[in-house]
Amino acid sequence: MSMTLTAVLFVGGESRRMGADKATLMTAGVPLWSRQLELLRNLEPNKLLISARSRPAWTPADIEVVLDEPPSQGPLSGLTAALRHSRTTHLLALAIDLPQMTTAHLLELWRLARPEVGVIPESDGYYEPLAAIYPTIAVSMAESALANGCLSLQSLVENLLNRNSVRTYQIAGDGQRFYRNVNSRDDLE
Repeated sequence: MSMTLTAVLFVGGESRRMGADKATLMTAGVPLWSRQLELLRNLEPNKLLISARSRPAWTPADIEVVLDEPPSQGPLSGLTAALRHSRTTHLLALAIDLPQMTTAHLLELWRLARPEVGVIPESDGYYEPLAAIYPTIAVSMAESALANGCLSLQSLVENLLNRNSVRTYQIAGDGQRFYRNVNSRDDLE
């Protein structure tokens, strides 16, 4: 079975701790949104999307924005909408606030995916659901969790693991850096 990929950049957070839109922060001379989209473009996905509460002003004209299901209920709303929208076998989710992520690492995760099985990075029992690959058949489980008010992505991942719809990727050693998120301007330095 041939596998195809949609990549989606998640930018829907409210950035309360940051006090500013994380997407527009500068890193290495470019806005974070531009850096992250470039990583995803380099994967050469079949489709590239942005997940957000509303269309960001900086959105490039060639990229479609998938809005959270109203009312937005956190990242699960965006993930559910992106899974519904995807027409490929897999969906790669990437959060805006992971400035040390690399295309090479995302490709490593993609190589581990299998037909109808995604890949969820894990470290010390904590999953990284917004730097992960989901089989798009997971849409029904995401919809069910959202409908039942179970908004935890950690719980969704547990359910997907129990159904063998995802496998874990153990984050080790230097690989931890890819998953360090930005919550303050100091984190960018």
